[in-house]
Amino acid sequence: MDMTTHLALVIGACLLDVAFGDPVYRLHPIRLIGGWSLACERLLFARGLRGRAGGVLHWLMVVGGALGAWLGVHWALAFVSPALAMVWDLFIAYSLLCLRGLIEQGWRVLKSLGDLPAAREHMRMLVGRDTQPLQRDGIVRAAIESLSENFTDGVLTPLFALCLFGLPGLILVKSVSTLDSMVGYKRAPYLEFGWAGARSDDLAHWLPARFSVVLIAVAAALLRLHPLLAIRAAWRYHAVLPSPNSGWSEAACAGALRVRLLGPVWAKGCLINETYMGDANWPADLDGADLQRALELIFLCSLLAFACGVVMAPLRAFLPW
Repeated sequence: MDMTTHLALVIGACLLDVAFGDPVYRLHPIRLIGGWSLACERLLFARGLRGRAGGVLHWLMVVGGALGAWLGVHWALAFVSPALAMVWDLFIAYSLLCLRGLIEQGWRVLKSLGDLPAAREHMRMLVGRDTQPLQRDGIVRAAIESLSENFTDGVLTPLFALCLFGLPGLILVKSVSTLDSMVGYKRAPYLEFGWAGARSDDLAHWLPARFSVVLIAVAAALLRLHPLLAIRAAWRYHAVLPSPNSGWSEAACAGALRVRLLGPVWAKGCLINETYMGDANWPADLDGADLQRALELIFLCSLLAFACGVVMAPLRAFLPW
C-alpha cells in the first residue's frame, strides 16, 4: 500500500468513526473474533490443552484466523477490483476504531445522573464492576476511570497501530485486546491458558499507556486544567492499579482534573478496593461538572492522538514492515 492510500485509509476510518460511531451489526469483527476465540477454546479444552502451551496455540489460532479472514477477503476483492478491496479495508478499519462510542457512552452517563438507576444501567456498558452500590459520586468516578482507561485501550493503541503498522497492526491489537478480555484472567481455568493473551495485551499497550500521559498533560494545559499535576499523579499513583498500563492514563486524568478516583469498588458482591487514586486533599465527592470536564479532556486528547497519528503515518514508509 502506497503512502497516499495509507493516509487516506487512516483519515477516512477516523472521520467515519467520528461521524457515525461504531457500527452495530451481527457480523461485527469484534463479535466474530470473540466467537472464534470461544470456538477455539472449546476445541483445545476438549483435547486437554488447558495449560500455557494450549494458550499460545489458542493465541495463534485466534490472531491468525482474524488476519487470515481479512486478508482472504481483501485478496478476493482485489482480484475483482482494487477499489473494492480499498472499501473493504476502510470498513474494517472504521469498525475497529471507537472514539465516538466512548465519548457517547460517557455522555449518556452524564445526562442520566439525575436518575441514578438509569445512570447505573449506562455504567454497566462501561465497567465490569458492580454498579448497584454506586451513588452519584461513585458513578462519576467510575465513568472518569473508564474514559481514561479506554482512551489508551480503545483509542490510542488502535490508532497508533493503524498508523504505523497498517490494517494488519490494527487487527492484531484488537484481536489481542479481545483475547485478554475473554481469557486473560488470573483464575481457573485461565490462569495458565490466558497467559499469552494477557501478556501480549500488556505489551501492545505498554508504550501508548505511557504516551497517554503526555497527551493528557497537553490537553490539560489547553483546557487550563492541571498539566503538571497530571504528570506528577501519573508517576506517583499509576501503581495503585495492578495492571502495568491502566494506571498511567487514569492517574494522569486524576491529576489533570485534580480529583480522587477509585475508592470503594465492588465486584460480584465483594469489596475489592478501598484505596483512592490521588492526593488526600483532592475531592472525591464528584458531580456532573467533573464528568463533563473529563469528557472534554478525553475528547481533546483523542483529537491530539489523531493529529499525532497522521504525523506518524508517513514513518511507515521507513519501517521494515
